[in-house]
Amino acid sequence: MNSTAASSRSRATTVAEAAADELRRKILSGELPEGFQLRQDALAAELGVSRIPLREALVQLEGEGLVRIVPHKGAIVSELSAPEIAELFELRALLEPSLLKKSAPKLTAADFAELDLILAEYRQELHAQNPARWGELNTRLHDLLMSRADQPRTSAIVSSLLQQTDRYTRLQLSLSAESCRRAEEEHGELVRLCKVGDVRGAASLLKRHIDHACDELKAFIVSRRRLSR
Repeated sequence: MNSTAASSRSRATTVAEAAADELRRKILSGELPEGFQLRQDALAAELGVSRIPLREALVQLEGEGLVRIVPHKGAIVSELSAPEIAELFELRALLEPSLLKKSAPKLTAADFAELDLILAEYRQELHAQNPARWGELNTRLHDLLMSRADQPRTSAIVSSLLQQTDRYTRLQLSLSAESCRRAEEEHGELVRLCKVGDVRGAASLLKRHIDHACDELKAFIVSRRRLSR
């Protein structure tokens, strides 16, 4: 790629990021309510951008769980369900600590080496503000921590729950820099506690970690709906 093309691509990326920032602000503030159809022509005119960076912005917001891109309908502001969040995260808070208690004592040196790699990659993606990979890395970390439990049916249920909460996880992390910092610290501490054999402490922290994400998401939904009235 020559320097002119690279410069053009860099400007387009900057425009897309600026559009994503403005749309994110409108969604988080409730100015764009749940279920609202985001018409690209109107948005492009309002934001003063072309459709290409606008599409990139919408894809980024989809990665954060704020927007759904539906075939033949376009982009829609995601509808968030507090009862669904409560049910999914309460199940995780019940099952994951139980699996971790059984798994942690059996984790191998190779497991911990892989966990350290996931933590490093997760940290990098958090700092780079790349939400598209947050859910995936969160799932890989949790799955590996519980992988030695030898409870295949429960593990299958938890894997399904992690997939179902993926978009909520990305949304929760996108709410604030503090959410990212806390997730990074708690994941690192979870791995450390397992390494030193403090299984009870790790299981307790895991439950608090899941409960906090649930509470933060529910508070956000209540706040957004209050603002959009």
